[in-house]
Amino acid sequence: MATHSSPSPADAPRAAWWIDICVLLGLAAFIAGISSIADEWEQPLRNTVVINLSPTALPKYMLFSLARGWIAYFFSLLFTLLVASWAFYDQRTRRFLLPALDVLQSIPVLGFLPGLVLFLVGLFPHSNIGLELACVLMIFTGQVWNMTFSYYDSLRAVPAEFHLLGKLYHFNWWHRFWRVELPSGAQGLLYNSMVSMAGGWFFLSITEAFRLGDQDFRVPGIGSYMSMAIEQGDARAQICGVIAMGIVIVLVDRLVWWPLLVWSRRFKLDDFAGVVVAPSAFQLWLSRSHFAGLAASLVERLRRRFLTLAPVTSVPQPTEGLPRTNLSHWGYWIFIGLLITLVGWGGIKLLGLLAHVTSSDWREILACTAITFGRVIAAVALGTLWTVPVGVWIGLNPQLSSRLQPFIQFAASFPAPMIYPWILGLVFLVGGSLQWGAIILILLGTQWYILFNVAASAAAIPNDIVSCATLLRLSPWRHWTRFILPAVFPGLVTGWVTAAGGAWNATIVSEYVHSGDRLYAATGLGALISRATDTGNFPKLTAAVIIMAVVVVGINRTVWKKLQSLADNRCRFGL
Repeated sequence: MATHSSPSPADAPRAAWWIDICVLLGLAAFIAGISSIADEWEQPLRNTVVINLSPTALPKYMLFSLARGWIAYFFSLLFTLLVASWAFYDQRTRRFLLPALDVLQSIPVLGFLPGLVLFLVGLFPHSNIGLELACVLMIFTGQVWNMTFSYYDSLRAVPAEFHLLGKLYHFNWWHRFWRVELPSGAQGLLYNSMVSMAGGWFFLSITEAFRLGDQDFRVPGIGSYMSMAIEQGDARAQICGVIAMGIVIVLVDRLVWWPLLVWSRRFKLDDFAGVVVAPSAFQLWLSRSHFAGLAASLVERLRRRFLTLAPVTSVPQPTEGLPRTNLSHWGYWIFIGLLITLVGWGGIKLLGLLAHVTSSDWREILACTAITFGRVIAAVALGTLWTVPVGVWIGLNPQLSSRLQPFIQFAASFPAPMIYPWILGLVFLVGGSLQWGAIILILLGTQWYILFNVAASAAAIPNDIVSCATLLRLSPWRHWTRFILPAVFPGLVTGWVTAAGGAWNATIVSEYVHSGDRLYAATGLGALISRATDTGNFPKLTAAVIIMAVVVVGINRTVWKKLQSLADNRCRFGL
């Protein structure tokens, strides 16, 4: 595994007082921002929230939306690490947990949103906390599934000798996670964190400007700002909203994702030791601050205090699998009990709603499902055609990645529904309609899952394997079919799974588009779900969501599961 060599004291950057001032101002702004967010959450619950379309209101809306996104990401990351590890180590729970995650991934945002909003608003009737929590949880549902499946896939790909070394060093669970599992999955987790954050942004205009029948559950943010601007046909406000969203994406990419991505390259699996990972420009700038240096020293002391390896006193005998702990045993039965209770209660409620669905409604739902299925397949196929070669190109060329990554991250993170009216206008300009134009709209929200997973797989190919492929001087066709495609196939399958799930979700905004005072709807399951939500038709909404979940889970269990098994058995390094 590549290591990072620290610079010598002579090479240390010179401190600059003005950078210290910038750091202190940034810290003060961060504290003020937290105070403003807390104040907004504690505001009394209002029947109608007035969205100010003035550009001067955008900085505050940017702060609110950014906070919701990062709070959701924190819970997504925590959920990912806990649940993926639980599924990996506990074989009994895995049989129930992975199918449950499949079902949850297949439920569209509008399937969660109405019940969750009504429940949380009822739980916090006198403040905005319920609405804010509902918005955060909806962003969470757009982020977490891709991250969980990706990290679980990374755990399965950890070489067996790494686990053996952990046993030889008597690693406890924390050392095993910090020294073995997280480094091995760092690159894939970061790439998928970026695309998952984009997935959360994708539905921002829905989660922040949600309406259920004649009830308005709007919260201030960029999503609600753009929704109001589109509703009123205010072109200036739409342009300002797009610029503000772009600023948020660029700042997050340059200040967070790119430094983390550079850092993660030190964990690449290969046989070349001593590979130096150059720091990012932001890291170099920050290293010139006295205060940042003091914080880094404190973090290093904590790392040495809590992450010191235990000495090897004896070599344990090999064992089959991991010992089952009491915590795992009780966790399994608690999970099963909660699952049975939840399924039983939910089943009773569902039967009551489905009793009001007529036979003509079922026929309409099934017909719309078939049409939407065709659009999803077309969008995933079109996305694969360009994302695989571009993802491989980016993953195998770190310097190219550093140049293109800001543009790709911007395109992937930008919530496409904000510009759907403009794209739809171009479709109409060339004589098209939403019936096939919805494929383009779906593609804008799903292709990035494939691109980032393929790029992460290509970046993780060991350097010695790349060198061997170069020395063999394979023809372009054999180079791709015998080396590149098998090497990235596990990531490609993960990308397909998440892209297909995202595509079904994206249909609810791609087949049902508001533009000014006009509504454009295509024939499909997504449009049917959106229309049922607008009219408050809960029985039809429930039936449509169930059909979508059944279709997605059925495809996952038949098609994607077989492809994942093929990738695990024949396309893993170290197996």
